[in-house]
Amino acid sequence: MEPLQDTDPRQIGPYEIIGLLGVGGMGRVYLGIGEGGTKAAVKVVNAELLRDEEFRKRFTREATATAKVRGRFIADIVAAEIDTPHPWLATEYIDGPALSDKVAKQGPLTASDAQQTAAGLAEALTTIHAAGVVHRDVKPANVLIAESGPHLIDFGIARDSAASTITRSGIVVGTPPYMAPEQIRGKK
Repeated sequence: MEPLQDTDPRQIGPYEIIGLLGVGGMGRVYLGIGEGGTKAAVKVVNAELLRDEEFRKRFTREATATAKVRGRFIADIVAAEIDTPHPWLATEYIDGPALSDKVAKQGPLTASDAQQTAAGLAEALTTIHAAGVVHRDVKPANVLIAESGPHLIDFGIARDSAASTITRSGIVVGTPPYMAPEQIRGKK
């Protein structure tokens, strides 16, 4: 977690913001403390993206997809305000490093840890697909390793498996090294 800068918010919805967890293409994620001391990862949208109606639809889709999915290895959504001038969503806070950071600092997982991580991710994906959602961005940076096991996060480009895509024709959304060939070709 990084300290807050002068330009960072101190309150988002019911959450007191105490630190910056990460920055991505869509926005920033803060650590927030809610009523009763409950921690949450609070995601806010980059201001320049708020003018883009397509992006607003994508953010709404993320909140909707995340809300549909509940599981042991998924960060559940706990609150959101989508139809506001400054939309945000909060998921349960998972205390642990991203898989990518853990491997970078400690080297490859042991065989046992790799098996436990794979089993937890398989359960998470089974849960997600059973809810009718396709995550579309499974990668080591979107897997947090907590004491309770791996947790899949960031439904930023997820979509309902029954819905049509919102992305523009010819635009591929995802992280290329982790995308399925059919996703790269724009088939799903």
